[in-house]
Amino acid sequence: MKKISQLNLFRALASRNYTLYFIGRAVSQFGTWMQRTAVVWLVYSITHSAFLLGVTIFAEQFPSFICSIPGGVAADRYNRYTVIKITQITSMLQAVLLAVLVITGHAAVWAILLLSVILGIINAFDVPARQALINDVVASPNDLPNAVSLSTATASLAQLLGPALSGIVLSAFGAGVCFLLNAASFGAVIISLLLMNLPAYKPKTVNKKIIADFAEGFTYIKNTPGISTIVIMLAAVSLLVLPYNTVLPVFAKVVFSGDASTFGYINSFIGIGAVAGTIFLASRKPGAHLKRILFLSTILMGVGLICFSQIKNFPAAMFFAAIAGYGSVAQFTISNIIVQSDAAPEMRGRTMGILLMAIFGMMPLGSVLIGAVTEHIGAPATVLAQGILAVVIALIFLKFLTTPLKTAIKPDVPFSGN
Repeated sequence: MKKISQLNLFRALASRNYTLYFIGRAVSQFGTWMQRTAVVWLVYSITHSAFLLGVTIFAEQFPSFICSIPGGVAADRYNRYTVIKITQITSMLQAVLLAVLVITGHAAVWAILLLSVILGIINAFDVPARQALINDVVASPNDLPNAVSLSTATASLAQLLGPALSGIVLSAFGAGVCFLLNAASFGAVIISLLLMNLPAYKPKTVNKKIIADFAEGFTYIKNTPGISTIVIMLAAVSLLVLPYNTVLPVFAKVVFSGDASTFGYINSFIGIGAVAGTIFLASRKPGAHLKRILFLSTILMGVGLICFSQIKNFPAAMFFAAIAGYGSVAQFTISNIIVQSDAAPEMRGRTMGILLMAIFGMMPLGSVLIGAVTEHIGAPATVLAQGILAVVIALIFLKFLTTPLKTAIKPDVPFSGN
């Protein structure tokens, strides 16, 4: 029984191409979380402003919202393999520039925000292509849910260890070294891409204008209520609940009277829960009731945030931080699995772009909102309200989340656009 479970957990790794993808992304995600932690801590150390923490997250994520649909169109129109190579190289250059600014003593907040905007634009093209590429590198379509869950598990593990490592590096060497390590980590993705054996790319005949592709993507989502409802729920959670990470530096420095290491530990315990959540999802057999799991996970996230916000004992608070992390990781993972599994192949990039728009559009707005609210009522009260809202959202979508998914258009039937 144990052997069967282990095979079920790692079955997507039977594909050599996916294994290379998995390893490259795992290394890169560690660098990404180190840089995210360092950027947020650097801005808060300079400004001591919860509002500017929200602005910092907004600066990276809102450009991704604006460009996510063009990014999805690019993932459908062009060679995803080439798109990802370009985004990885440009992301590496962004991290190097950030490191140079810090090391040379020119790390003004406006410069950090500008580079964050640039990274957000890069990510808008990288993420849809990278997520859609998973379909191209798995050995069997049946392995897709497992592959998506394992890929999310690497991000969760990076969220667990990356911030803690970043806290150590920040204390010992400064933010500049964190940014240099992130720049180096992009090399792992580039190497993994070069080692893949993918079929020769056949350029697609494109007769439509880009704006027509935009419209077709939205029409497809509208005609597929099983996917559109997931997108709406994810947008609500992304606006009101998931930006709780905006105020974590306030908890580290003010509530728990800590330093950069404390901030890293909080992120790491959230990561522990996230890793547990992704391992659980990866071990599910094909056909599992993912929407029901999404409902329970949203409730868990809410309960975790409510308890975390009110407990002043650090070890006890970390337990509930892990609970919140366990619940929150399901939001993107399950939404990703449903969209990729049920979207028509020729619409996959655009549906992923719209899904990402729900995240990158709402989370930065939510970050600014949460930062502003925190300035007035404090971090504990703000996170308490977010936990309550998570439970309310889960209950609003209860009927949808407890019934089997019905798609308007089957994934093996081309979309006509009519």
